[in-house]
Amino acid sequence: MNHAMLERRSEILKKNIHQMIMQDNQYGISDQQNMLMQHMIKELHQTSHEMNLTDKD
Repeated sequence: MNHAMLERRSEILKKNIHQMIMQDNQYGISDQQNMLMQHMIKELHQTSHEMNLTDKD
């Protein structure tokens, strides 16, 4: 993936994670939603790592 696509993916993941955290703080989230949030956090870390690799090239 090119750097622009990785940046866009990162922004979308951050937005979705933020929304889930806000929902969790206000109302709580189900176990399934929590697993989804954890998966998105892992994807965000992976995307960040890929962005760092593309910066070095």
